[in-house]
This record gives sequence, C-alpha cells and structure tokens, in this order.
Amino acid sequence: MRYFIYGSGAVGGTIGARLHLAGREVTLIARGAHLEAIRKRGLSFIDPEGEHNLQIPVTEIPKKDEISAGDVFILCMKSQDTQEALDVLSSVTGPETPIVCAQNGVNNERIAIRYFKNVYGMLVVLPVSHLEPGEVVASSAPITGILDLGRFPNGVDDICEGIASDLRDASFRSEAREEIMPWKYTKLIRNLFNAVDAILGLEGDVDAEIRQDFSALLKKAREEGDACLAAAGIDRVRDEAFLERFKTFSAVSREGAAARQGSSSWQSLQRGTGSVEASYLNGEIVMLGRLFGIPTPVNLALQETVVRLAREGMSPGSLTLADIDFT
Repeated sequence: MRYFIYGSGAVGGTIGARLHLAGREVTLIARGAHLEAIRKRGLSFIDPEGEHNLQIPVTEIPKKDEISAGDVFILCMKSQDTQEALDVLSSVTGPETPIVCAQNGVNNERIAIRYFKNVYGMLVVLPVSHLEPGEVVASSAPITGILDLGRFPNGVDDICEGIASDLRDASFRSEAREEIMPWKYTKLIRNLFNAVDAILGLEGDVDAEIRQDFSALLKKAREEGDACLAAAGIDRVRDEAFLERFKTFSAVSREGAAARQGSSSWQSLQRGTGSVEASYLNGEIVMLGRLFGIPTPVNLALQETVVRLAREGMSPGSLTLADIDFT
C-alpha cells in the first residue's frame, strides 16, 4: 500500500515520517509555510533519539493521475478542515478509495462515509507537536504511540489489518478492532481537556490551587459528556480499559528537543492558526445536549471561549478561570 497523509502537521507528519522510515511509500499533503519548508529542506522529524531530515514527496493537492488502486488516504487535519479535504478527494479519486480518519472527535467518519465506501476510524494516542514550519516532534520512543483502527461504523477487513501491520512495523502499537468508535468516544471525553489546556495555558509548573480548580472544571465537563452519551444511547469503552491500553505506551520525553508540548488546541493557539477544533470536541457534547435536553454549560463555555481566543489571535494561557462565563 502507498499512503497519502492528508494534513502533515503533528499527527500526520509523525505517521508519515515513521512509515517512511519503515520503508513504506508515503506522500505528504501539506499547505502554506509548512508545505514550502518541506519542499525546500525536507521534513525535520525530531524524536527522543535525535533529528531526522526526511526527503518525503509532498504536494498541496493530490492529482488524479498520481493516485492508483490500493492507495490509502489518512486524514490528519483538524475536524474543521475535513469537509474541504473530502471535497478535494471526491473530485480526484473514486468511492472505493480507503479513507482513514486519524483525527480527534467523532464527526469525521460521518462526513467521509457520504463520499467513500471504505472509511476507517482511528484512535490516536500520540504525544506529538508541530509549532514550526517543516518541523514535527514526536515525544515518545521506541513506541511512538497508539493507532488502533477499524471500519466505520464497525468491522475489520484485510485493508484494516494491512494498515495495522504497517503501523506496527513503523513503531506504533496498532490493532484492528471490530468496534473502533466506542474507543473514539472515550478519547472524545478525554479530549474535553484540550480547551481547558489552551485557555489556561497549563504547560509547565502550575500552582496547586489552580490545578485543583481546573481538575474540578474538567470533571464537570466530562460528567456532562457522559450524561449526553448516555441520553443518546452511545457506548464508550470504560476508562479502565482505555488506561490499560495506554499502559502499552512508552515514556514521554519532558525535556530536550523532543519535549512534549501542549494539547492540539494549545498548539493551534500557539501557532496562531485562527481556529481550533473545540466545536468538534466540546461542541459535540453541546450538540448532543441540545438534541437530548441535557444541560452542558461547562462545555459550551469552554467551546465559546477557546474559539474566541483563536479568532482573536490570543495565545495559550491568556485567561484565567475567572474570565470564563459559565452562566
């Protein structure tokens, strides 16, 4: 299989780099300054073992005559950019093309299945960073992260098994799962933290009282999330099972060039991208709350606050808990 990595930032750049280093054929799809930097200098891939300059083919828009039967597209862009990417893909490749959603949230698969027959959800547990054009940092080795996957809405096939095998060869833990979405819903609940991290800037040393306050806030956000999932009849895996899977992971570097940075939302604010994916994380809970009559004041406040920070170009940690309107 040849892999097109659509969205080659922190997650996509790491997946592409590791597959390339494992001898798989990879093409990165990137844009803007990141695209130009990779074109000029290659992809700078940093991990706890050092820095690699990787000459991986890169393009801005995949071309119809460059796509062959058996190619796999792994979507790694933020959820707010998924529709645009699928519009592009549906114009250059057929509905049989395998599409893997290696993204936070649970909405990407629902969009992709409108266009493509073979859609796969992927659970992404990956401590990675992308703050500079042309550079991606993976903070764990020798196991880079967890990338379990399965067909959407459920099932396993040969494509799924083949991707998982390639990922295992490329230093990831990866299993093909009959039911991948319950794992992604548990990750969604855990990703409600991302907005808190971005708003309050929780990297580094944090006062114990502040940490206690944000822990209580996160507990409320997750309680809202679980209430909404229950009302909607949506199953998720138990936290104990998720954490047990997480134990197969390697230690995460906290120092040096490969040091772990903030959440994906923290990184979006840090890079000044102008948008965050909160509307597909906290916003997923808000949507379910509105559909099933469950109050979600904490998730709504977090969503609206971090979206405003991104829109106004504010950096992580620009606000305190007192600045968030939970009414």
